[in-house]
Amino acid sequence: MINKPDKNKVRQSRHARVRRKISGTAECPRLNVFRSNKHIYAQLIDDVAGVTLASASSKKDASEAATKTESAAVVGKAIAERAIEKGLKTVVFDRGGYLYHGRVQTLAEAARENGLDF
Repeated sequence: MINKPDKNKVRQSRHARVRRKISGTAECPRLNVFRSNKHIYAQLIDDVAGVTLASASSKKDASEAATKTESAAVVGKAIAERAIEKGLKTVVFDRGGYLYHGRVQTLAEAARENGLDF
C-alpha cells in the first residue's frame, strides 16, 4: 500500500510558504481564512503586534444561512463591516493554503463588495 499524503499537512506547508512572503500591519492587516468541513472563519490580523483586530465566523454570524457557500458570503460581509468600523479599508488576503475557489472565493468576493480593497 502506498501512503497518501495528509491533505491538511500539504495545505499547512502551502500556507507556511505563502506566509513567508505576506504579512499584515496595523494599517493593512492580513485577512486570514480558515475553512473546516462545517464552518468558515475570517480574521483580520496585525502580524507586527501579533493581535487579531477583528473576526467573523459562520458559527456566530451565519447561523441562519442555508448552505455553506451562503454562510461564507455572510462571513465575508461581516468581516468587511467590522474592518470598516475600525477604519480599515485595505487588507492583504491570506487564503490559508486553500484554493481560491468555492467558499474561500465567495468570502473574498463578499468582502470586496462590502468595501474592502485587496
